[in-house]
Amino acid sequence: MASTKIEDSLVASYNDSQLAALKDIKSGALEEFKSNGLPPHKTEEYKFTHFTKALEKNFSTVQTTAEELTADDIQSRIIDPSASVNLIFVNGQFQADLSKIEDLPSGLILKDLEQALQDNEEEVKKQFGQYADYKVDGFTALNTALASNGVFLSLDKNVVFDSPIYIYYFNDGRNNEGYSFPRNLVVAKFGSQVTFIEKAITIGEQNSFFNPLSEIVVEPNAHVHHVKIQNDGSNSYEVCQTQVQQSSDSTYSSYVISLDGAMIRNNLNIVSNGQNCESNMYGLYLLDGETHVDNHTTVDHKEPNSNSNELYKGIMDDKSRGVFNGKIYVRQEAQKTNAFQSNNNILLSDNATINTKPQLEIWADDVKCSHGCTTGQLDEEAVFYLQARGIDKVKAKAMLLYAFAHDIVEKIPVEIIRDRLDNFIFERLEN
Repeated sequence: MASTKIEDSLVASYNDSQLAALKDIKSGALEEFKSNGLPPHKTEEYKFTHFTKALEKNFSTVQTTAEELTADDIQSRIIDPSASVNLIFVNGQFQADLSKIEDLPSGLILKDLEQALQDNEEEVKKQFGQYADYKVDGFTALNTALASNGVFLSLDKNVVFDSPIYIYYFNDGRNNEGYSFPRNLVVAKFGSQVTFIEKAITIGEQNSFFNPLSEIVVEPNAHVHHVKIQNDGSNSYEVCQTQVQQSSDSTYSSYVISLDGAMIRNNLNIVSNGQNCESNMYGLYLLDGETHVDNHTTVDHKEPNSNSNELYKGIMDDKSRGVFNGKIYVRQEAQKTNAFQSNNNILLSDNATINTKPQLEIWADDVKCSHGCTTGQLDEEAVFYLQARGIDKVKAKAMLLYAFAHDIVEKIPVEIIRDRLDNFIFERLEN
């Protein structure tokens, strides 16, 4: 297969000295990428999101050097400066002097991946690349090959960390196009609990391409809350991938909030590989302009007596486009599975588009499963009802849309994020 200019440039940026202890798997991923490249335009999984075409059109030569960002550049964009942990990456490189790590309990390991490979090589190599298969998706191969750093988070048995861990990925696009391929590994051992938040931020007018991948291992009785906030500029292109492996009696909850960006693709894959697992997937995309957001989710129930709950909601205005493709697999052994999936959308413009495809594949016979989607416009009768009570039309519409979106926001387990999102959403909907 003939490669494109951007694919050649990505291959040329490969550096075998980065995360050198993982060179075997990284070189294998590079060869896979050389053979198959990025997903072709007509690939079924990318049918409504031509990401490869967008990269070919908007990007040229990959720059691997990080620009200089100051503490002022960083601090003004931090959600909670008082938080115990704010990890800062710039163009994929960890910035220790700009980061903050305080008050970690005994039994919690939190390091950049490069440092973890020096201090905890055996544990990292045991888990790295075991769940995200680079032969399945070109962007997984790309991340595995080009990852230069990321986060290693490991919690020992019964360790509970109540403070949220914030991870910020800065892409410096002031002088050159920005590229970053963060690779995270999270291991929550028996009975542990943690919440972490990811946010990407592009500084500058040049385009940025952000391709993070997180492998998350949730061992028995562990609980992991994972929040993604996507509110970058119209020059940002993101392919975000999360691969989760759950064991018995564990809980994993995902919250994906997409508010701005040129093109965003979220791949969330959960393997429910034990009894009494609970998998929660919540998503909100509030889009305007020409923003394009594609959410692809998969839950694979392999053992009995587990639950999955999925609710994604979208509000689309102007020429924005949303895509939702959710798949739930219930294997023959996974009797007494409860799996629920719903995708609800409101279109505020005749030019806005939603493509939605909820899917169930069930091989077991003793299950409770449902899926569905709705797409429509705002209820004019409800707007009229509020107007009749003295509320002007613009605020009436904003109130109804806010209530629709709040079903997702209220589930986020971090108060400061809930409050900021509430304010942001209501202000946007009123304008």
